[in-house]
Amino acid sequence: MAYWLVKTEPAVYSYADLEREGTDYWDGVRNNLAQKHMKAMQPGDLVLVYHTGSEKQAVGVAEVVRGAYPDPTDPTGRWVAVDLKARLRLPRPVTLVQIKADPAFKDWELVRNSRLSVMPVPEPLWERIMRMAGLGSV
Repeated sequence: MAYWLVKTEPAVYSYADLEREGTDYWDGVRNNLAQKHMKAMQPGDLVLVYHTGSEKQAVGVAEVVRGAYPDPTDPTGRWVAVDLKARLRLPRPVTLVQIKADPAFKDWELVRNSRLSVMPVPEPLWERIMRMAGLGSV
């Protein structure tokens, strides 16, 4: 199993929207590196859903239920989407300020490349975020 982070603007599509839908496709990613990460996602992988904009915090965990397939919103056929299922809302959101304050995260893409919308989460960092959110392992 692998761990990932996906970013979303909560005013456009929030973790609450994913909870309401149960399962939905994650589309609209138009960055080559983010697409590479999406193509690597496999069913059963866990995904940290991160709200951008004024929130800047990880708020929930989803699960990949369908790996990469052609993005239905892309008429060119160049980009892919994945299907995610809401799994749990974090008891305590983990903010970007908290993450940046922790030296363990200094080399992670979320800190180094703030514009990347999909990225891997190394397992030790995943576990650290889950503890910061008030959970053990998920």
